[in-house]
Amino acid sequence: MDLLQLLSWACIVFTVGMFSTGLNDLKKMKASQSADNVQFLPFLTTCLNNLGWLYYGLLKGDGTVILVNTIGAILQTIYIITYCHYTKEKKRVLSQTLVMVCVLCVGWVYFRMLIPPGQTQLSQLGLACSVFTISMYLSPLTDLVHIVRSKSVDRLSFSLTVATFFTSTSWTLYGLQLQDYYIMVPNTPGIFTSLIRVYLFWRFGAVFDRQARV
Repeated sequence: MDLLQLLSWACIVFTVGMFSTGLNDLKKMKASQSADNVQFLPFLTTCLNNLGWLYYGLLKGDGTVILVNTIGAILQTIYIITYCHYTKEKKRVLSQTLVMVCVLCVGWVYFRMLIPPGQTQLSQLGLACSVFTISMYLSPLTDLVHIVRSKSVDRLSFSLTVATFFTSTSWTLYGLQLQDYYIMVPNTPGIFTSLIRVYLFWRFGAVFDRQARV
């Protein structure tokens, strides 16, 4: 097994593992018959991100990107449907979902019909996916500021932090091996934000005390 194949398997295993952390939220919703303590937006944005990268993988013919994001999109769709079933704020959830569908439609028309096929299409799609992925990795920084001020890691999941670190590292190395900077660059911030979160767990303790929670 060569290095690229090894990295490909690492990307698949770690990314699917990271997506599977949402199963904990599914268990919470089923047990409580409520979605009150679960955030909806991460499911929606992750699904949108998966669909964007899936299209990128199809255009490029990258089996690893296609497989991972197909699984991710299916899981996120299950999470979204489950949330819609248990939430009391169905109107808000449906409106946010409608916005995502509109964004997908606009993106499809732009990249499919307005941009000529070939390298330009692939490059512009890769850039759009990269920007979106970077924004997803950087969005929790506001929570990190709150954690430092409160000196509490209640908002963090240690298992998700570890999964994100290995996932980001795998994709960064995979992109580097392929010399695909659209894959490599957007995953680099995930490594640093994960290390910051690990430091916060170490700094404010409770990593091992909270094993049962995560």
